[in-house]
Amino acid sequence: MDTVLNQELHRITSTAIIHRDGKYLILKRSPHKKTFPSKWTVPGGGLETDDYTQTEKTTHDHWYYAIERSLRREIKEECGLETGKLDYLLDMTFIRPDGTPVIVLSYYGPYVSGDVVLDEDSVEYAWVACEEAKTYDLIEGIAEEIEMVDRILKGEKDVIFAREK
Repeated sequence: MDTVLNQELHRITSTAIIHRDGKYLILKRSPHKKTFPSKWTVPGGGLETDDYTQTEKTTHDHWYYAIERSLRREIKEECGLETGKLDYLLDMTFIRPDGTPVIVLSYYGPYVSGDVVLDEDSVEYAWVACEEAKTYDLIEGIAEEIEMVDRILKGEKDVIFAREK
């Protein structure tokens, strides 16, 4: 059983499945990463308070779109790309080895501009077709998420995570 340090606190992260000409961007994580070292994944990362506190509030009391702002920052930092509209795909949770509960919000969106330039968190990248992605050592579930996006982009309705069937 996973041990949780605090039942009310969570690390909030988001990921983006970026698509371009029928292919999807995947990144190989550095071996020094706390979670899933040397595994392949999609761009993303954690929400930081600066993602909203360093901007003007959207209303008197709140900041809207903090997750999207955070995700766009992470995409730019990790691989240097700009994306179009980011659409929600699904959410997932897990417990990190250090006991921190994590919420991951997965999105997908089209490549718009930029050349892939990796930061220190990633060591390789590839643009892969859906079936080709399954040949990489991906973090568990990423292949299914890419397949979901592939099916959505092909116009299929009521697409669900493959393991929910």
